[in-house]
Amino acid sequence: MLEKLTCPTLLLNEQICRENIRDMAQKARRHGLRLRPHMKTHQSAEVGEWMRAAGLSAITVSSVAMADYFARAGWTDITIAFPVNHREIDEINRLAAMVDLQLLVVMPESVTFLREHLTHPVGFFIKIDCGSRRTGIPAGETAQIDEILRLSEGSSRLQFRGFLTHAGHAYSGHSRADLLRIHRGILRDLQELKAKYRPQYPRLIASMGNTPSCSIAEEFNDIDEIRPGNFVFYDVMQLALGACRWKQIAVALACPVVARHPERNEIVIYGGAVHLSKDRIVSDGKPDFGRVVRLREDGWSAPLPDTYVRSVSQEHGMIRTNPEHLGDFRVGELIGILPIHSCLTADLMGAYATLDGRKISMMNSDGK
Repeated sequence: MLEKLTCPTLLLNEQICRENIRDMAQKARRHGLRLRPHMKTHQSAEVGEWMRAAGLSAITVSSVAMADYFARAGWTDITIAFPVNHREIDEINRLAAMVDLQLLVVMPESVTFLREHLTHPVGFFIKIDCGSRRTGIPAGETAQIDEILRLSEGSSRLQFRGFLTHAGHAYSGHSRADLLRIHRGILRDLQELKAKYRPQYPRLIASMGNTPSCSIAEEFNDIDEIRPGNFVFYDVMQLALGACRWKQIAVALACPVVARHPERNEIVIYGGAVHLSKDRIVSDGKPDFGRVVRLREDGWSAPLPDTYVRSVSQEHGMIRTNPEHLGDFRVGELIGILPIHSCLTADLMGAYATLDGRKISMMNSDGK
């Protein structure tokens, strides 16, 4: 299959992906949790079927358009984990007529708007900011929570489902200990909220996202639902955080080598920011946009030592290596790049090639 590739192509190892799905589903069952995976990582109806085969029946998405795509693929229990966009109310009403839809509310104004404009029942979660400072209500500011709940009372079309968090700040951690400390802080916030509001709402749900925490933590007291997304593929960022092993990374970008520069121990690949994204980590004080692997028909090797994408422009990727490995790269061959952030790389590439040569489409494949 590799000899047929002529330009950057996102390879997907189906076996690894299915194993990642199976492992997270087993972990959720072991802890009595509902696994509601976030589909924004893969954005593919076919990969969604692998999840359904593992026993999953409810999903998370990041947009109304993504909810529509997966609703048309047969999913009927969908949470849009993004603050409700008032301007999409017509699309929201159409979806709410088709599926069990949950929305995300971060301010009282949205509850008032929904009360006035919804035509079908929906559930809603209140987004709790547990430290990422992106959006949401800090756990201690219960006056805002009380106002949201007061405004929703008496509405036949708004049902409070519970509290939802996403620990985006976990990605600033430097170790498993950092991740577990952040995870325990989120647990405390959600446990305190459940203790306060459960007498009035005995069926309320505590829902947490974040692949690193869901991958390494073994403590989920009072949590009802987890929503990891990146776990289906993992990536170099997850590897650096200690959330996975390199053998669990299920995608690699196949890139042609287009130039060699022995005088500076670098090669140039056809594979830049429009393929990998500009997400990076810092390794040994140096920017790292992806790790280099050797491609095989059945997958890829471990990351090569001292060999990484040091910079990207629109179409170019600049790879720094050492003299020992430089001679192994030939212009015209394919090499693999394990992405720093597989969600963005997948979104940019718009489709996958499996190791047996099949193409797997994504929700935006027709437009890319």
